[in-house]
Amino acid sequence: MKLPIRKAVLYGMLPAELSIAERFQLARDVGFEEVECPQTNEQKVAEEMKKAAGAAKLRIHSVMNGDHWRYPLSSADPEVVEKSMQAMRTSLANAHLWGADCVLLVPAVVDANTRYEDAWKRSQKQIRELIPLAEKLKVVIAVEEVWNKFLLSPLEFARYVDEFKSPWVKAYFDVGNVVLWGYPQDWIRTLGARIVKLHLKDFKFQTNRETRKREAEFVNLREGEIDWKAVHAALHDIGYHGSATVELARGGREYLAEVSRRVDLILAGA
Repeated sequence: MKLPIRKAVLYGMLPAELSIAERFQLARDVGFEEVECPQTNEQKVAEEMKKAAGAAKLRIHSVMNGDHWRYPLSSADPEVVEKSMQAMRTSLANAHLWGADCVLLVPAVVDANTRYEDAWKRSQKQIRELIPLAEKLKVVIAVEEVWNKFLLSPLEFARYVDEFKSPWVKAYFDVGNVVLWGYPQDWIRTLGARIVKLHLKDFKFQTNRETRKREAEFVNLREGEIDWKAVHAALHDIGYHGSATVELARGGREYLAEVSRRVDLILAGA
């Protein structure tokens, strides 16, 4: 059974040598319905993207914030936090201009100088300050679990989102990011209706002979260790009907067409 999910591609996967308009048209030609675009501080570029998306009939459904790693909201430095907040304001404005309903945000980074508890409290404080703008622009702030030593279980992720008590803060769930410490189908069922967007990627694990540690290698969809049929069943069970964006390496027409085909197989439960 095909899931009622719209198929999207990350803008960064499209050939860099093409113009913006050509990239959008290529994405549409190989079967994608939507695209996730990066934050841009240049109004001219933002307008060009809007025009190109309209011409290709390819909806920009989400904006990926660009500064949450360099300038995390969890930092103890007010200047760093303000840069992160400004980037989020820009991302929200981009989303409003493009008609996107979501901005992806990595909420915090835990490191040697930032305790887990502090990352939790500091990031939530700053996100709460952004909620009024998100509500005004009708754009959801979607926090994502990544390899940032934060939100390390589905229960924590659910609690983090719930504590905002706001429809303008939800979960952006990356199917691939959790396979190092969990099973995506478990996370999907736990997060349930909190999930507003999906990222699709796949990994293959191998043991490093020198360190003897298990390492993950990015591979094309359905070539890694993710149980895609289990993911399909979990998405069906929670009634997810939003967008799913492929987040893989950049490539040309033939490669993108093959990725698109593989997404179709995943959504069909094949």
